[in-house]
Amino acid sequence: MHDNRTDGPAIPSLNGRPWWAANEVLAFLVELVALACLFRWGFTLGDALAVQLLLGTALLALAITLWALFAAPRARVRLPPAGALAVKAVVLGGGAFALYEVGHPVAAAVMAVVVVVNTGLAETFRRRTP
Repeated sequence: MHDNRTDGPAIPSLNGRPWWAANEVLAFLVELVALACLFRWGFTLGDALAVQLLLGTALLALAITLWALFAAPRARVRLPPAGALAVKAVVLGGGAFALYEVGHPVAAAVMAVVVVVNTGLAETFRRRTP
């Protein structure tokens, strides 16, 4: 089976680009933390355990679906860069907001700063040719 895509690989080669690679690893870790924070926040919204699990899982599933459809390197729907950044802002910013909502304002602020710097560097690195 042949892949006839002409837009190149979704994830460029890491060879000779250690800072880009390090930033991509950080981006992945930030994504995981945001998802965990969203689950935790959803979990705190209910009173009964079943409701807590349902809300936490639903919020997590929504964030994963948004990410997979619009923001992932191999997203199903290719949005213009501004659209993909908006989805990233919703999911990653939502993670920082969730962290704030569960009672960790300093950690939320640190996460927000890391998200902004990491995303800014990622966009800068993507626009440079290897």
